[in-house]
Amino acid sequence: MSGHFYMSNVPDLDLNLDTLFQPAWAQGKTESNRFEKFTGNEGVKPERHFSGKPGERRAPRRDGAGGGFGGGGERRGGPPRGGSKFGGGDRKGSFRGGDRRDDRRERPEPPAPLPEVTVAFIPEERGVEQLAKQIRMTGRAYPLFQIAQLILQKAERYSVQLTARKKADGTTQPLLVCALDDSPWTSEDEAVAHVLKNHFATFYQAERTATEPPKGVYTFVAQCGMSGVILGPPNYHDYQNQLRKLHAEKFGRMPFDMFKARVKIVKDEVVVKKWIEEQSFKTEYICLNVPEPLKLSSMEEVEKHFRATHKDSIIKPVETLNVAGVPSRTLRCGGLQRAIRQEWEHQKFFPLPIATKLSQQFAHHGLQFFKVNKTVTHVSVARPQFLDIESSPVSETIKRIVEFINANAKCTRKKLVEALAPTHKPAFIAVAPAVETPVPATPAAEGEAVAEPAKPAEPAPPQATPEQTAILVDLHWLIHQGHVLEFADGRMETAKKPAPKPVKQEKKPSVEKPAVEGGPATAEAGAETVVETPAPAEAPAETSVAPVTESAPVVEPAAEPEKSAA
Repeated sequence: MSGHFYMSNVPDLDLNLDTLFQPAWAQGKTESNRFEKFTGNEGVKPERHFSGKPGERRAPRRDGAGGGFGGGGERRGGPPRGGSKFGGGDRKGSFRGGDRRDDRRERPEPPAPLPEVTVAFIPEERGVEQLAKQIRMTGRAYPLFQIAQLILQKAERYSVQLTARKKADGTTQPLLVCALDDSPWTSEDEAVAHVLKNHFATFYQAERTATEPPKGVYTFVAQCGMSGVILGPPNYHDYQNQLRKLHAEKFGRMPFDMFKARVKIVKDEVVVKKWIEEQSFKTEYICLNVPEPLKLSSMEEVEKHFRATHKDSIIKPVETLNVAGVPSRTLRCGGLQRAIRQEWEHQKFFPLPIATKLSQQFAHHGLQFFKVNKTVTHVSVARPQFLDIESSPVSETIKRIVEFINANAKCTRKKLVEALAPTHKPAFIAVAPAVETPVPATPAAEGEAVAEPAKPAEPAPPQATPEQTAILVDLHWLIHQGHVLEFADGRMETAKKPAPKPVKQEKKPSVEKPAVEGGPATAEAGAETVVETPAPAEAPAETSVAPVTESAPVVEPAAEPEKSAA
């Protein structure tokens, strides 16, 4: 049914627009409902009921209710589709409309670039000396890089060396030190601010005198929202100076507009009264350690006086500076502390620089270095040196030690001694315990001390037998000569025989022979033939007999120690 035909059948609707646009409670009761018999389902087939039988499909509802995503009407318990719960399509704070100032987030400032300073971790000399002494006494081989990692674990075991280097523009990074507390700095302004904050009483003395309070009636003041400093009323003559001063002293890295936006207006009487009291006094600064008395009226004048009078003698430039390990973790210069922390994190997993420095210190104490499987560097008292027990005249005890270590993988000192010189345990004889007759305790006289019962003596540790002592002495000689390697975990191995070096073949150009007339040419022009010369026979290795001792008569091979890994 078209809209025109429908309107032609109802000519007297009696529409009152003023009444219809009023709320329902103001419209009043109508005389009659002309559409009370109209249900809205005229001409529509009756709804099919769902019986729930298998294979039966539920027909979609025509009113748009239910039906999952297919319904076009309103959702039960929620706002209409396409709009907000307030009935509007444009929601406040949406992507295109609304005020988005509340969603604005302040981005953190990027960190300042690290200073151009070289950071080096130096192991403490006393600790390295004790380590070298222990390695010489035990004769064991320790991984060099694991020792370096152990040193980095605690700040007491190393010191930090700071060295200024050149920047990209060709200038050298400034490195300053405060003579009052040996603190390092990379900026003169930071160093001056540090001295005036922590050593102010050494050079100046503050003196407060009463003065006239500010005139006028003040009901509110401006206060910094981050530091809480009271700046005074915005219409006060010194307000802008105080604002700029606070920004320069404490928030210099923050943009001035952002800092100014954090200033708030406070109408609290207590805060206003506090500001008035502060303005009722005048602070002057008396200069100390100067030939003539002098008073300064502001901190700006104090800073200028310090720079002109004391700066050169207190803050000194250096090229290299050593800082102890513990203070290096709490430096007041943020740039240097971040640089040290970054280098420590870099070397924590692969401490190549500190291992290089550690090897130089160990070499100064007479220790040797070698690689196991051509990868892991070890430090020990001697490098591996192969001992040929078949051709070298050595004692039977040394032969037995070498053969046992070669035959037993993961051999230890304890296993070696128990196998070659076992301790004979005495036979166990059961003895009946003696029955002790209880002795009646006699009361002690007054003033006499009561004797305590004697404690059983602890058994003395078993002493090594002469055979075991001989084994240990020979093992000590083998380890310190490099023939036997005892690692940090107690495992022992013998030095392996080095592989023979390949013989280089010499190449000699042959003489070109002219071709015979009428016969084939023996060699083409310009061709060369290689003539192999037999390698000279090796001379027999010379051996020198080592001095024979009572404990272990041994023979030391005189061949040069091989540099190959064990």
